[in-house]
This record gives sequence, C-alpha cells and structure tokens, in this order.
Amino acid sequence: MKENYQIILNKTIENIKKDNAEPSLLLHSCCAPCSSYVLEYLSEYFNITIFYYNPNISPEEEFFKRVNEQKRLIKEMPLKHTVKFIEGTYEPNRFFELADGLEDIPEGGERCFKCYRLRLEETSKLAKENGFDYFTTTLSISPHKNAQVLNAIGAELSEKYGVNYLFSDFKKRNGYKRSCELSEIYGLYRQNYCGCVFSKAEAAKRV
Repeated sequence: MKENYQIILNKTIENIKKDNAEPSLLLHSCCAPCSSYVLEYLSEYFNITIFYYNPNISPEEEFFKRVNEQKRLIKEMPLKHTVKFIEGTYEPNRFFELADGLEDIPEGGERCFKCYRLRLEETSKLAKENGFDYFTTTLSISPHKNAQVLNAIGAELSEKYGVNYLFSDFKKRNGYKRSCELSEIYGLYRQNYCGCVFSKAEAAKRV
C-alpha cells in the first residue's frame, strides 16, 4: 500500500503551527519552476534555504541557466520569509559515474533512483553540517518522479545524518498545476526534460 505523504506533511505543519515555531528547512531544488509552488506553500511555515545541487544536468550552460532562473525567482516572489540560496558545485562526472551501465534504462527507473540519492545525500549532509531542522526536495512535484522512492531515501538519510526529513509529495493539492501557473506568471524558463542527457533524448523522441 502506498503511503500518502501529503497527509504526513499536513500533520507536520499542524504541529509546527501549534508550537508557533518557524523551523529551518534546507530545500533541494532541481529548477525554478518546480520550486515555485513549494516555496509558495512552505514559506508560510519554514525559514527556507534553497540548495541547488544537480550534477545530472547537461550541458553546463543549461545548469547555469537554471541557476540564474532560480536566483531570479527567489528575488521576485513575495514570500513571508526571505529565502536564502546555496549554489552547489557542478559535478557532472559524479552523475555519469552512477549512470554507468544504466544508460539504456527508461526514465523513472534505477538510474533516476540513484540520481535521487546522490542529490538528497548531499542535501542531508549539508543540512547536518549547518544545523537545519529539516531537509527535503522539490523533486516529488514532477509527475515523472517517484514520491515513494524519494521519501524512502529521505527517511534513510534522515536516520543516517540525524536531521528530520520533511515527508512530502508536492504534486498533491494540484501542486504541479500550480507550478505551471507560477511559471507563466514569472515567465520562468522551463524545459520538457529533467536535465540529464538521457531524459533529453527521451523527450526528443516524444516530439
């Protein structure tokens, strides 16, 4: 039976409201469009720092184009709390190492799961080093991302590093639809593929 992570998130937020707390959240973001709804939603309850760490993105120009859009969105969105930004190092070799032997697996399979883990592990380590109360990722907003696997990895890393993982499935509550609306409002640059060369090739076949 699949876990409903939106229900878990609702309970977490209710507890935060009861405690009148404003915990810190290190939010891994894959791109500005995916982060838009998550920022709108969670900034009411958390002090958020965006961590942009995505070694899967190719080519390098695409990586930095997405970086700049993320920074622009943070500046332009009217949010309750000021959102901070940490730019991760561009390390494409780490992605290609994990993808070795998995190049022909369709998007949404084991290669993607390893990529989830790479990005979430860097996020959890940084959250531990900097004393964040929670960490999570925007990745679950995509209809192409497996929220069950993402949250299972998050739970494992939470135990490993001793930082709370914010369980979530941001595609719920029409999250993906709202992210598309916000992308239109802010004129955000968005692509029809995740970011890696393999997802780009699959997207090209669908055209």
